[in-house]
Amino acid sequence: MTPSHSSNSPTLVPLLLAALLGGPALASEIVGGRAARPHAWPFMVSLQRRGGHFCGATLIAPNFVMSAAHCVDGLNFRSVVVVLGAHDLGQREPTTQSFAIRRVFESGFDPQRLLNDIVILQLNGSATLNRNVQLARLPAQNQGVGSGVPCLAMGWGQLGTARPLARVLQELNVTVVTTLCRRTNVCTLVPRRQAGICFGDSGGPLVCNGLVQGIDSFIRGGCGSGIYPDAFAPVAQFADWINSIIRRRDDRPPVHPRDPASRTI
Repeated sequence: MTPSHSSNSPTLVPLLLAALLGGPALASEIVGGRAARPHAWPFMVSLQRRGGHFCGATLIAPNFVMSAAHCVDGLNFRSVVVVLGAHDLGQREPTTQSFAIRRVFESGFDPQRLLNDIVILQLNGSATLNRNVQLARLPAQNQGVGSGVPCLAMGWGQLGTARPLARVLQELNVTVVTTLCRRTNVCTLVPRRQAGICFGDSGGPLVCNGLVQGIDSFIRGGCGSGIYPDAFAPVAQFADWINSIIRRRDDRPPVHPRDPASRTI
């Protein structure tokens, strides 16, 4: 996958790309954020390959997580481990539950323009819900979030150029904006300072008024530019589709002939 360009706008940087390739010479973290209280966000998920985190996700049903489509685009999803109940990725935590991916559901993802950057991953088992592993709340169809609403972004993004990913989950207060934002995204900015999401935070949730309204998708102008807002896939625009996926019976055929966006082991 390569960044997409336009003649009158800065480069759109897919967060996963820089996480895998090292990224530009910028601070690489949830810039300006803080460590979250352990397990304060029990729906937060770490997607891992070869024992290392590469994207975030959100637990939306005991056997389904939601992430950014670009996180798994072009990957062999059999190599991905879904880790629930994590906080400090540098430790073997007794709170974690790990699963493989059984099936992938996309919704018209366009990797060049990063449109419809949402994916639903069906797990090969069901999570045990407890104090540290819980389901997120999602908005109803088209019940999005307006400009000026305060939200919270979170993730285990890198701590700096050529530095490792954050060990503990980071969080950041952000504000929804519409300026310099496509209508196909939810965008956020941190007023009056340089802060925002960055490489390795892809796929993680944007939480507004207790609902997951966005999925970390892409940045422009560098991490925490203070000028260009961060872009998220708008969960409310996909709510009916999400519900249609998680309500399916597990004994349905693995791939429906009219469902080309699904893949299965």
